[in-house]
Parts: sequence; structure tokens; C-alpha cells
Amino acid sequence: MFTKIGQIMLYVDNQDEAVNFWTENLGFIVTSEENNGEGMRWIEIAPKRGAETTIVLHNKEFVAKMSPGLNLDTPSLMFYSENFEQLHSELLNREITVGEIVNMPSGRVFNFADNEDNYFAVMEKN
Repeated sequence: MFTKIGQIMLYVDNQDEAVNFWTENLGFIVTSEENNGEGMRWIEIAPKRGAETTIVLHNKEFVAKMSPGLNLDTPSLMFYSENFEQLHSELLNREITVGEIVNMPSGRVFNFADNEDNYFAVMEKN
């Protein structure tokens, strides 16, 4: 049976810009980078602390050619933050597109967009 989620595939138009966005703006780290020398390159990123699941940045155009029927839409990801309001403020200060904090039945949430206008959500978790 399944024990955990290992990786989430995120298909992007520009891998280098995506890496810069996630590392420079959100504090993620590159955990590995692979290149098969034939155009297939992937970069694995994760939050600096305690991540069991990583995000793998793939070149959307290359994957579309390699696997024409594959769904390349952006996954709907929910991140957790212990420093919720501080993170919200920091993202705004970095001029990242950030939504307002909303009270949901499950807790407070806001969304943000990456450099390619893909939206993700953050939930307060203490």
C-alpha cells in the first residue's frame, strides 16, 4: 500500500526561471538535477526543512512532445505554513501576486502565483 507522496510533477515553460522563483522567492532548495543529454532535464526542489514530498520541474514543451496525451495542467497544491502572516507579508514585499487571507472552515488560507501565473494555496498550520 501507499505510504506517502514522493514527488509532484510541475510542468513549466522555463525551468531556469521556475527554479529561480521557487528558490529565490520562496526559500526552496534544489535537491537534485538530472539531464539525460537528449533534452530531458528535470529539477527537484523542496522546502528547506522537513519535506517528505518534493516538486519536480519538467520542461512542458519537451514532455508534451514525448507524451502527447499527458495532462500538463498545473496541479492544485496546498502548502502549509507555521508563520502564515509573515509568509503572506514576505511574498507581498517580493512583489509576488498574492491573494487576500480568507477564513475557511478548515483554517486561514491565501493563494499566490508563480512566475508563469500558476496559482497555489497556503494554509495556516501550527
